[in-house]
Amino acid sequence: MEGLQPMGRMLMFFGIILFLFGLVLYAGGRLFPLGRLPGDILIKKGNFTFYFPLVSGLVLSLLLTLLLNLFFWRR
Repeated sequence: MEGLQPMGRMLMFFGIILFLFGLVLYAGGRLFPLGRLPGDILIKKGNFTFYFPLVSGLVLSLLLTLLLNLFFWRR
């Protein structure tokens, strides 16, 4: 049964990460205005709506890049 300990730790780690990610998504609409930033393109004409989250995508990409570089720092 000792061979299952690393797998159990990994599952707990991913569970905590998923919980924190869900918490950010749940409260993120109120705390972080992602999707409504200046620079996001929104065109409404009649019954046609075009939305392109340009700046929100750039900010999210930058944050994920920084976060992943912190976790997977190559030495």
